[in-house]
Amino acid sequence: MTNAMYKTKLIEAMNWLGKRDVLFIGQAVRYAGTGLYDSLIDVPDSKKIEFPVAENFQVGFCHGMAINGITPICVIPRWNFLLCATDQIINHLDKMPLMSDYKCTPKVIIRVAVGSENPVDPQDQHKGNFSESFRLMCKTIKIVECLTPDSILPAYQDAYYRNGSTIIVEHPDYGK
Repeated sequence: MTNAMYKTKLIEAMNWLGKRDVLFIGQAVRYAGTGLYDSLIDVPDSKKIEFPVAENFQVGFCHGMAINGITPICVIPRWNFLLCATDQIINHLDKMPLMSDYKCTPKVIIRVAVGSENPVDPQDQHKGNFSESFRLMCKTIKIVECLTPDSILPAYQDAYYRNGSTIIVEHPDYGK
């Protein structure tokens, strides 16, 4: 399978989610700007909330929505940008179930990608993969890497149906 198959499976997964009771929140969800935009092209705009580059605020906003029963798909284009939201993820979203004795277990699906090196290498500040570091810090959030095209839809389905939050890591350079 190639990179094109990976992209096709991402589109399939986003279309599947788009038919559920979710909102896509983030950078380049309604307007082009990152590689993740193309995977949302068939999702209705009414399910998308475009956000500025304010990752910490974005994750906090999604956390608040989840506490109120909405399932947000929090789209952050690269791990390196997600680092700006580490406080909200580790100290708030991940710890809320523990602090509430699991009476409040918000579901936020965080969609993030390892920065693509093709067609241009963006250098180290844009292509980090911090999956293992977040696994070590998170006690309740599940971190799933989609290493093959066939792993994408099941990962998003599991995240949608599970009780709790999930970070799904995409690898857009798959097959290159």
